[in-house]
Amino acid sequence: MNESILERIASGDQAAVAQCLDRYGGLVWSVARSWSDNAADAEDATQEIFIALWKSAARYNPSVGSEAVFISTIARRRMIDRLRSKGRRPSTEEFDESVMFELADSAPDQGMVAAEAAIAVRAVAQLEAGQQQVLMMGVVQGMTHSEIATVTGKPLGTVKTQLRRGLIRVRELIEQGADSADLKGAD
Repeated sequence: MNESILERIASGDQAAVAQCLDRYGGLVWSVARSWSDNAADAEDATQEIFIALWKSAARYNPSVGSEAVFISTIARRRMIDRLRSKGRRPSTEEFDESVMFELADSAPDQGMVAAEAAIAVRAVAQLEAGQQQVLMMGVVQGMTHSEIATVTGKPLGTVKTQLRRGLIRVRELIEQGADSADLKGAD
């Protein structure tokens, strides 16, 4: 069985580090840039994310999820940590589909990752506005259920239900293998 890039990094393979940078650099940059005020801050964040990634590579378990998901999760968490250390909270604005499409499209060398991200964005766009908002706050911005309830004024149980049902619906749409025409046309 072929080892993943992260498994090879964890075992000390220096060539895997370069491959990881080549394959996932665009993804990490997209996440960092979307959470940063400027390009210089995004560059610093990208470096921090890759350092955190090297340190966390041994924790990667391919049976749990793809490398891209593992890497984007680390990137998102690192960006949340950066915002919190600066005393800022992530934006709580409504779901902005254009920002998510920009993220999906900003890594052309990522091919499959960009295509999967675009499908996920289209699936999220099909959700009702309340589910979109809660999903974006919880998944993208890393807010807790309680924080979402406070910001939106919704009861905690409603937040949990909307988040759970939104994730289930997005998963269903993705598993159905709906192409972009199906996702744009359904509502």
